[in-house]
Amino acid sequence: MTDQELERLAQGYRAFVSEAAVESPVYSGLAAAVAGDRDVLRFLAGLPPGRRQPTLLFAALRFLGGVPADGAALHERVLSDSQRLDATMRARATQTNEPARCAALLPALATIGGSLALVEVGTSAGLCLYPDRYSYEYDGRPVGPRQDVHLRCTTSGPVPLPSGLPQVVARIGIDLNPLDVTDPDDRAWLRALVWPGPVESERLQRLDAAAAVAALDPPVLLAGDLVERLPAALALVPAGATPVVLHTAVLPYVPEDRRTAFVEQVRGLPVRWVAQEGAGMVPGTGRQFRGGWGPYFVLSIDGRPVARTAPHGGRIDWLDEGSPGPVRPGADPDRSRGSSGRTRSPR
Repeated sequence: MTDQELERLAQGYRAFVSEAAVESPVYSGLAAAVAGDRDVLRFLAGLPPGRRQPTLLFAALRFLGGVPADGAALHERVLSDSQRLDATMRARATQTNEPARCAALLPALATIGGSLALVEVGTSAGLCLYPDRYSYEYDGRPVGPRQDVHLRCTTSGPVPLPSGLPQVVARIGIDLNPLDVTDPDDRAWLRALVWPGPVESERLQRLDAAAAVAALDPPVLLAGDLVERLPAALALVPAGATPVVLHTAVLPYVPEDRRTAFVEQVRGLPVRWVAQEGAGMVPGTGRQFRGGWGPYFVLSIDGRPVARTAPHGGRIDWLDEGSPGPVRPGADPDRSRGSSGRTRSPR
């Protein structure tokens, strides 16, 4: 790799310094160290494009031996454990599974009603397939009996808050590499993807509680491409149930041609479609941010934008006119940048 290409890698890590500063000062500092470490940059350059981003590197290091104390410790571990680190970063992906996003999905599902068969693409471990097994609190108003996974959310606008929980009769997920919460390595990987920082403890507790729910009643997980596997997933929908295809923070990871094919496919199927993605990822949901991610997500129903949401849950701004705009300050975009410098999210 040329010096110019190494510099582009370094720029991506420098950009991550400010992006991680609030949520994870530790990762912010490590990203700055990587940007100035030619040996580590050369290691990253040996990985395929799309496998060089900060969140994947830091999660792999954490998975293999914990978060490095500083740049010097990171340098030593990358050089001394390069084979295992390389293998992990090639085999794993940033598959953050944040159940708090269900607080935004719940009002959308409430507008559909009836018996629902949820089909989630890019499902990771399927923790967003259990909106009926969690409890909620919208501006202090409870929805559902109190559960171990309790999600608090602030709102603005005419959010159609449900009086109760949805009736989910099937949970089906599609992912290139589905994660199994009962597998110790997969569970450890999910935990490794949570950034160290001020909200780390809360997110880990929520992740563990949601994983326990999934372990008691596992979803059906299908491995493969979202376009190719969607017909097989829909074939599993019970008679009389409304199939709901849903996804959160997935489409920027899908190549553009497959993303277009997926959108066309879903629009041609007798299903309901609930998406929570960066603006513009679903056509008609606003101006696309560079790389697909910005400071807010857009919640859409059947391709129509209905709300802005904080990327990891906690806030819904329901739209009066269906025109996306910025979410309030304090939203948690949890973003990272890949080697090209394009904005990425760890999902």
